[in-house]
Amino acid sequence: MKLVMTVISNSDVEKVMNEIANNGYSATKISTTGQFLVEGHTAVLIVCDDERVEKLYEVLKASVSKRVVRTPGVTSTLHGSLLNQSVDVEEGGGIAFTINVEEFQKF
Repeated sequence: MKLVMTVISNSDVEKVMNEIANNGYSATKISTTGQFLVEGHTAVLIVCDDERVEKLYEVLKASVSKRVVRTPGVTSTLHGSLLNQSVDVEEGGGIAFTINVEEFQKF
């Protein structure tokens, strides 16, 4: 048994949760915040049998999207610095960690 822990953009979380459920997986979502991008993120925890992990990854990859967002530059004490200019950053997609589960009980 595996625990797949993902972090995805809030823009994608509704679609991800729907697709996970439509494909027979159960999930728990937890709101999180990151340190770099302003928009919120959600951690999604999914437990599944070992042989269903690859299918789960396919569902996740098909359910998230990448987009370019404009973010403020880094604050600097240097006058006239290029650091104060906004920059385009690719956002979206997701990350996932697969963890072995020694014991699982449902009650």
